[in-house]
Amino acid sequence: MIAKIWGCRGSLPSPGPENIVYGGNTSCIEVSDGETFLILDAGSGIQRLGRFMGPEVKVIHILLTHLHIDHTMGLGFFKPLYHPDVEVHLWGPSASNDSLLSRIRKYFSAPLFPVRLGDLPNHPVIHELDESEFEIGNFKIKSEYICHPGPTLGYRIQHGEHVIAYMPDHELRLGSSDFPNNPEWTSGFEIAKKADVLFHDGAYSFAEYEKKVGWGHSAVRDTLQFARLAQVKRLSIFHHEPTNTDEQLDEILRRNIEGKDFDFEIEMCKEGQVYEF
Repeated sequence: MIAKIWGCRGSLPSPGPENIVYGGNTSCIEVSDGETFLILDAGSGIQRLGRFMGPEVKVIHILLTHLHIDHTMGLGFFKPLYHPDVEVHLWGPSASNDSLLSRIRKYFSAPLFPVRLGDLPNHPVIHELDESEFEIGNFKIKSEYICHPGPTLGYRIQHGEHVIAYMPDHELRLGSSDFPNNPEWTSGFEIAKKADVLFHDGAYSFAEYEKKVGWGHSAVRDTLQFARLAQVKRLSIFHHEPTNTDEQLDEILRRNIEGKDFDFEIEMCKEGQVYEF
């Protein structure tokens, strides 16, 4: 199994020379075992992924955590959607007031986008999820609602003995009144526990977070505490605030880990980074 990062920026694509190291594209991760092809979220990074996909890939599963625009904005620019021989499955969160199909159609319609969903050569297969467990090829997948505005899922993806946990948008402090002391009552704990790698929202410094409580994102300090609580092997901090440069991200991480002991690997997620299991 491999996981490749095609976008790890939060909220808004942020290209520019000041963001070369960590990248400017929004959420998108490729996960594959050579037979089955998964994509986590369809942010702006999925556009580049579609350009570099080989012609041998005929079935694609896109797992959406939620439908905020930074996680769906790349869908209409994903080349395989326009190939008549490619079958695309879209998985995403169920909502009480509207179907997943109806919500996706809103993106593929005026004034947001010129191509309608019905204009695609193959209509994507839509799968609604809630607190679900299912299999795609050799991948065992668990989805669970987590703390973020609007219906939002975290994903636990297992292949053999290896586990990837993915929660790019998640506000830990609003998910538990006793964070980080009580794992059973902490939002997302069952998704993250003992994962080989946890991709998790760490959008802000703590000073930034205090001004944005309720926006649905976490401070790096809280993300580190969550990773320790969940006993993960590696933490890759995700959803970088769009106004923070490479230099600022390095400084935020340095301030949060300097002089402290952690029994897991820690990094700021980088676009282009590859994880092999």
